Amino acid sequence: MEVLGARVTAASQGNVEGPRDAVSNPVLAKARDENFSVAPLFLPRPIRAQMLALYGFARFVDDLGDEADGDRLALLDWAEAELDRAAAGHATHPIFRRLTPTIQTCRLDLQPFRDLIQANRIDQTVHAYQTFDDLLGYCALSANPVGRLVLALLDMATPERVRWSDDVCSALQVAEHCQDVAEDAAQGRVYLPAADLAYFGCDPADLNAPVASSALRGVLRLEVGRARGLLASSVPLAASLHGRARLLIAGFAAGGGAALDAIEGNEFNVMARPCPPSRARTVTRTLRLLMAAREARPR
Repeated sequence: MEVLGARVTAASQGNVEGPRDAVSNPVLAKARDENFSVAPLFLPRPIRAQMLALYGFARFVDDLGDEADGDRLALLDWAEAELDRAAAGHATHPIFRRLTPTIQTCRLDLQPFRDLIQANRIDQTVHAYQTFDDLLGYCALSANPVGRLVLALLDMATPERVRWSDDVCSALQVAEHCQDVAEDAAQGRVYLPAADLAYFGCDPADLNAPVASSALRGVLRLEVGRARGLLASSVPLAASLHGRARLLIAGFAAGGGAALDAIEGNEFNVMARPCPPSRARTVTRTLRLLMAAREARPR
């Protein structure tokens, strides 16, 4: 079976042989579709390479969980075994070989990587979330580990920064779920909380309609507001950093804020057309966040 341009074979014993001939470029090329710049040019070349290695892993694992044919759980088990090989310097797949120097040089804990794999395992069996708190529990595995890895890579992880980062990453994930309602529904997944859908009287059919219903728009308005509340943690997080690290985190958060702006600007009609953040709005939000962070720094 073909997975991301790679040949994957399932052995008759139930073992999975990893993608052998995969080229990492198609995976990394998806970075341009994110709400934020994955590895901006202002970062030193070594850190850019490390950021791309982290992104490549996260994107590849997501694609295994979302797009691979065959036994996805077996493929994700293979990915976790390949992660262990990457940490030991024995990985065979290009994405994981690229990850090895980042893990070793930055002495990264493997648990956040494992959490990202676990989130994709959950996607194979859990297709809806009852409450927003339940969704945040999923974000703790699907999004928050990325922020934790970035802070560790920058050698700036503290308990307080990790808490703020978790809020920001969860907000970014919620924004993405709001953007991708139709795409998720086509895969049989609903990330908008069931309790909120019921409160606004949103019919399941609304998630596949060509135009967002008034009920669906009400749900999205609620989730966008919640995401904005979580994004507020980006100010103290950025204020606690300095230099390029502050600019990097501000850019991530600003991309999420600009995505929420785009959804709002489209009157929450995410079904009719994509709602990507504009470059101008992202830049504006980055500057505003940097100014707010500067004001929030202790004097």
